[in-house]
Amino acid sequence: MRILALSFLLMLGACATAPVPAPADSLDRIAANYVALILEIGEREPGYVDAYYGPPEWQEAAQAHPRELPALADGAAALTARLNAVSVSGADAATVQRRKYLLAHVAAASARLRMLSGETMSFADEAEALFGIRPDLLPLSAYDPVLAEIDALVPGPGSLIDRVTAFKAAFVIPADRLESVLAAAIAECRARTAAHITLPANERFTLSLVGDKPWSGYNYYLGDAASRIEINADFPIHTERAIDLGCHEGYPGHHVYNALLERTFVRERGWVEMSVYPLFSPMSFVAEGSANYGIDLAFPGDESARYEAAVLAPLAGIADADFAKKARLGALMRRLARAEYTIADDFLSGREARDETIARLARYSLTTPDKAAQRLRFIETYRSYVINYGLGRDTVQAWVERQGADHWAAMETLLSSQILPVDLK
Repeated sequence: MRILALSFLLMLGACATAPVPAPADSLDRIAANYVALILEIGEREPGYVDAYYGPPEWQEAAQAHPRELPALADGAAALTARLNAVSVSGADAATVQRRKYLLAHVAAASARLRMLSGETMSFADEAEALFGIRPDLLPLSAYDPVLAEIDALVPGPGSLIDRVTAFKAAFVIPADRLESVLAAAIAECRARTAAHITLPANERFTLSLVGDKPWSGYNYYLGDAASRIEINADFPIHTERAIDLGCHEGYPGHHVYNALLERTFVRERGWVEMSVYPLFSPMSFVAEGSANYGIDLAFPGDESARYEAAVLAPLAGIADADFAKKARLGALMRRLARAEYTIADDFLSGREARDETIARLARYSLTTPDKAAQRLRFIETYRSYVINYGLGRDTVQAWVERQGADHWAAMETLLSSQILPVDLK
């Protein structure tokens, strides 16, 4: 016993005098520091953190002691240097992608911090810096042939906007039936998604109607496979929009995306970087693009029009409406979507005034001036974020369809991954 005790004392002495090597850096340590960075940026810019469901004490620390913008910028630069110094030689593909994913999101955070500090960028430069992909900005005249096709589809006296508005008025869901129609649409979106993707057993959401928002719908992901879905009821909602919102905000859109990321990375792997969602990041390009493509995936071809006519129209009290023609109109209007990028670029750069911008938005989205003004409010709030919808949908669709015949399997892979916009091209 005395010999063992003496040996133990000698070991303690050796430990006390020998230098202790610094622990090697790791992606896990960097990921934790990344979460802290994003949470602190969120304290400097309300709305920057779209979702967080990590340790509550991390959020409390960010709220109590957020760094100033210069210190946050230094912190982002330090994270980039650490990520570049971490070797992934010989690592599996998931670990290599994890490092790439963190580098891309720290770069986006750095760009956002520069913007918060006063730096201005062009629309395309900003989109690329924040979301990891560069949009093409076509002249508005490139979209005029589409307007001509719509003009032929909806003929008659009056302006094209007035004719389209009058035609679509037949599909407006009455306010007193809106919740029941939305609930039915979301339930159908969920059933179609659950037939192909295994959802977390405890996934759920709440639905509420709100007003005075710059957006038409929003999913607030709460963690533990739960979401709060809010729908802006300020403007008329048409039957196809009930399906769009049900798929986009819910199934297989934002709710499913966040729930699968939480299950795959946070619960199963302990990769804490996925417990926080910075809005202005490459994550949003995948999120919005997959949510929009999810509408077509769940309701391919003419299935949306048939479901509207058979189920939603009776619920909404709509009769004798031409759903097939409305579907053709919707397909044409989708081809106008990217006109908004050029309009936003001109407005945000100061080349076009507010009134002219509202008129252009009304013309190229074929909507009323008050609805166009709401869209301009969205552009002012979220700026180049608008690319994530149309360009995001088209990019996701092309990637999914390149993976093979089983589009649902490819979609599930995307929604459960750290795939970046650059990987989708």
